Amino acid sequence: MTLKERYKKTIEYFQIIRPVAETELTYTNPFSLIVSVILSAQCTDKRVNMIAPALLEKYPDANSMAKQNRPIFLNS
Repeated sequence: MTLKERYKKTIEYFQIIRPVAETELTYTNPFSLIVSVILSAQCTDKRVNMIAPALLEKYPDANSMAKQNRPIFLNS
C-alpha cells in the first residue's frame, strides 16, 4: 500500500467514525485555538483550559505575543 493509499484510507476511516472533529479545548477564535493546541502538547487539555484565558487576555493576538522579548509568565 502506498503512502497516498494509506492516507486516503485513514481519512475515510475518520470521516465514518468521527465525521465531526471535536476538541476538549476551549477557544473563541483561530488564534486562541492554535495557542491552546500548542500548549496542550505540553500538558493536559484541562490545564490549558485553566490558563489560556489569562494568557489570551494579556496577549490577545499574535502581534502582542510576538512583541515580548522575554519568556511569557502569567504571574508577571
